[in-house]
Amino acid sequence: MDRVKNSMQQVQNPIPKVLNRRAGANSLEAEKENFERSQAVSINKAINAQEVAVKEKHARTCILGTHHEKGALTFWAAVHRLPLSSNAVLCWKFCHVFHKLLRDGHHSVLKDSMRNKADLSDMSRMWGHLSEGYGKLCSIYLKLLITKMEFHSKNPRFPGNLMMTDKQLDEAGENDVNNFFQMTVEMFDYLECELNLFLAVFSSLDMSRSVSVTTAGQCRLAPLIQVILDCSHLYDYIVKLLFKLHSCLPADTLQGHRDRFQEQFRKLKDLFYRSSNLQYFKRLIQIPQLPENPPNFLRASALSEHISPVVVIPLESSSPDNEPSVETEELVDMDTALQPTHVESKFDNLFGTSSASDPFNFNSQNGMYKDDKDRLIEQLSRDIRALKEELETFKAESHRLCQALRGRISELEAELAEQTHLKQQALDEGEFLRAELEDLRRRREDTEKAQRSLTEVEKKAQANEQRYAKLKEKYTELVQSHAELLRKNAEVTRQVTVARAAQDEVESVRREMQEKLKEAQEESQHREKEQSEKLQILQRELAESREQLGTLRASITSSQQMSTDLSSKIEALEQDKGGLAEAVTQKEAELSVLGAELEQLQSTLSSERESAVKTAEALQNQLNEKESREQALERQLAAERLALLRSSVEEGERIIQDALARLEHPAHIGCTSSADYLVSRSQAALESLNRLQAGRQQYLSDPTDVSELLRAVAQLAHLVGDTIVQGSATSHMAPLEQADMLSEAVKSCGGDALAFLRLLKEEETLGSADSTVLREGLARITSIGEELRPKGLDINQGELGDLVEQELAATSAAVESAAARIEEMLSQARAADTGIKMEVNERILASCTDLMQAIKVLILSSKDLQRDIVESGRGAASTKEFYAKNSRWTEGLISASKAVGYGATVMVDAADLVVQGKGKFEELMVCSHEIAASTAQLVAASKVKADKGSANLVRLQQASRGVNQATASVVASTKNGKAQIEDTETMDFSSMTLTQIKRQEMDSQVRVLELENNLQKERQKLGELRKKHYELAGVAEGWEEEEGTGAGC
Repeated sequence: MDRVKNSMQQVQNPIPKVLNRRAGANSLEAEKENFERSQAVSINKAINAQEVAVKEKHARTCILGTHHEKGALTFWAAVHRLPLSSNAVLCWKFCHVFHKLLRDGHHSVLKDSMRNKADLSDMSRMWGHLSEGYGKLCSIYLKLLITKMEFHSKNPRFPGNLMMTDKQLDEAGENDVNNFFQMTVEMFDYLECELNLFLAVFSSLDMSRSVSVTTAGQCRLAPLIQVILDCSHLYDYIVKLLFKLHSCLPADTLQGHRDRFQEQFRKLKDLFYRSSNLQYFKRLIQIPQLPENPPNFLRASALSEHISPVVVIPLESSSPDNEPSVETEELVDMDTALQPTHVESKFDNLFGTSSASDPFNFNSQNGMYKDDKDRLIEQLSRDIRALKEELETFKAESHRLCQALRGRISELEAELAEQTHLKQQALDEGEFLRAELEDLRRRREDTEKAQRSLTEVEKKAQANEQRYAKLKEKYTELVQSHAELLRKNAEVTRQVTVARAAQDEVESVRREMQEKLKEAQEESQHREKEQSEKLQILQRELAESREQLGTLRASITSSQQMSTDLSSKIEALEQDKGGLAEAVTQKEAELSVLGAELEQLQSTLSSERESAVKTAEALQNQLNEKESREQALERQLAAERLALLRSSVEEGERIIQDALARLEHPAHIGCTSSADYLVSRSQAALESLNRLQAGRQQYLSDPTDVSELLRAVAQLAHLVGDTIVQGSATSHMAPLEQADMLSEAVKSCGGDALAFLRLLKEEETLGSADSTVLREGLARITSIGEELRPKGLDINQGELGDLVEQELAATSAAVESAAARIEEMLSQARAADTGIKMEVNERILASCTDLMQAIKVLILSSKDLQRDIVESGRGAASTKEFYAKNSRWTEGLISASKAVGYGATVMVDAADLVVQGKGKFEELMVCSHEIAASTAQLVAASKVKADKGSANLVRLQQASRGVNQATASVVASTKNGKAQIEDTETMDFSSMTLTQIKRQEMDSQVRVLELENNLQKERQKLGELRKKHYELAGVAEGWEEEEGTGAGC
């Protein structure tokens, strides 16, 4: 009301303006046109194609328009005229403005926007065809807006800005667990769309540069402010709903909800952290930080530790464009009838003109109707005072109701605290039972994993064997192809020899032709020389004749007769010259014929030579090709052999690595082994190492034979792995110092074996691989095993046979004596006891009698089987020599017989004390288990050398099963008797008060803790006793002694 007063004081002459606005329809139409025009201008300024962030003042004007219009029809009318499907930036900014309207606009915006849901879906699919840029971002943003519209349509109680109290959140679910469950799923989908937009925007930005200070980066980051506001509320509501669901539903039913929340929690925490580091968000919004770890919904008290994330928008950053801001209360108060003048004044300031500037408002100009205004002010003042009085009355009544409610709240809080305490106790018990269930599940999973690993190892071994067989077949094929190539090489060599012989023949023909040509040339030269000599003679004669002719011509005048004679001589000489010229021409023709024949011979010889060279080259090429192919096959074969060796070595490395990994497995801690078996395994590994060295030397001398080396590598890997596992198992039963030495030795041995195998993998280091370190490691394990082997008793080997017979006879006597004592105790119990006690004692003693009868049958069967074993295995030797030869086995029989006799005696004593009421039922059950274990040891020691088809062995096994059944009967009768006696001593709590019950409950809890502590101590003591028993039994039975050629394990 104060705000109404202030607004009325600020606006001069408001009443005439109101009356004037309502007077005519023209003013309403003008007002509507001004509103639509201003909205269109603001929408076009907010949603444009420029890659800059939407200005807050334009978006705020659009929000005010929805409150003024009470809907979004004007907004959608303006949006439909925009080319959203052709411009991705325009569509992106539309999504931003529409998101703001859904959050802060009028509640009818959602109703008016649902009509355009199909258009938004089509636009999202259209932009989804683009894989980068604003197109992909628009598709994701449109999907988010559609999801937001669907969520608020299904859950109308949620406002657009998602701001609700806890009470409103409970009312939204209508206190129905099914509604809460479905609401949580919808919120998960809603939050998933928000996170997808978050991730898409960050992935589209180059985070290596300061993108938040650029206009393009701010255009993409601006919508994330609305996303951050939505995510903070959704995260808070999801946490609260999950705690509520866990209080109503089993934890296993909500496992999917927890997994999905864990994933979204990590994404949201990372995105909040990355956003808080951007400069753009630092001045506009304060982003909350989520806790380091997600809430533990399995613990109900964790809800009190949950802090709702609050997003703070500073006042100075809420209007970055320095425009006047309008508070949300003013947006809501526009519909109230108590503030029309103030609201209309604001409307005029934002959308129209004030009454002072209205040229048609003559009332304000002439100062008329002032009396009416004063009366109206007085009337309003009276109404205000009446409302104040009503308000005070209402406040007093509210204060009284608040006091009553506070008292009721205190009572409810006390009841709630008590219920919470009881619920916490139930939860603690449930957590304890759940922990035990999880432990059992883990044990079962470990067992299944061990079985699966064993199956996988067997499959790998079978696969390696098949691979080895395939490689062996391939190697055989390569050997056959190599032999075929050798045969082809011999044939090619023979062809080359024939070709070379033909080439030699051609060479001899060529040499003959050259000799003939040389002779012809010499003859022609000789003829030419003779002709040249004749020609020279003729030329000299011609010269002389010419000289004589000159002389004659000089003296022609002196003698005519002499001239005539000379003329005749000249004619004769001319004739001789012509004949000589013809002879020279004839010789030249003969010489040209001989030259042609020589050229023909040379061409024939050159063609034959070329053909021979081509044939030789072809044969040589074939030979080279065969040799290269043979070399390639040899290289391929060598590579296959080396690959086979490497694969075998790698498999060996995996075997050893698996053995080393078993040492750290929790299930291996309970495994034990004997020092004798460890020594036998380490010695076998040493022998395998010697075999590997021999196979390596054989491979180095003959690389074609790799089979022996492959077998040696596989055997060495298996034996070394077995040595490592057995050494670790032996260390569990050894003294602390020796156990540490043995554990260190087996680990060092595994590392040395891996290093040695790595050297064998490479061809360069195969020849220089040194096994000295591995040999020393195995020798060290052997020496430690020898030290751990217990020292045997100095029993004469010849006395073992007699000792076996004596122990078996003593065991039979002890069992007979025990059976007689039980019969005597049974008769005494029948005479002395009555009622339930007599029934319990008779049942226990009868089961003990049956157990003694079963043990007697077992001992007789064992004796018969021992005689068969001795008769079949001693040969020409005597019985004592047979027992002496198999001393280890004999000592096992003696130990088993002693244990059976001792167990029977102790059980009779325990049964006597139980019958007298002085003993414990647990002692009798423990004695029964010990007898079963001792008889099992006797059976195992007897059947280890027996023939599998022996009839006595079958009877012994049947007797062993009878002993087990009798033992189970003793344990069952003991438990039933104990339960019957304890049932008679039940406690009566009906007369106890709440305080007494609480005190006894605390005393019982203390007693339980004490018993658990004592139980743990007794278990530790039992473990130490068993270790000591193992050592003493080893000393007594001579486990230190190793048989050279004696019986096997």
